[in-house]
Amino acid sequence: MGKEGDLINAVLERAQETDGRKKLACAEAFELAKEFEVEVIEIGRICNQQNVRIRKCQLGCFE
Repeated sequence: MGKEGDLINAVLERAQETDGRKKLACAEAFELAKEFEVEVIEIGRICNQQNVRIRKCQLGCFE
């Protein structure tokens, strides 16, 4: 599996399911971006593709 596949798996693993929907905290998104050395917008793109909502957005990057 390539780097993108690993990143997708990491997003899905860290996302928590509540009310039947996967959600990822904004801080986790930034942490994943740093860990995988990608722009945070890449995490947002993956979340959109995988139907993962960003919660507790601190900077208004994710709406």
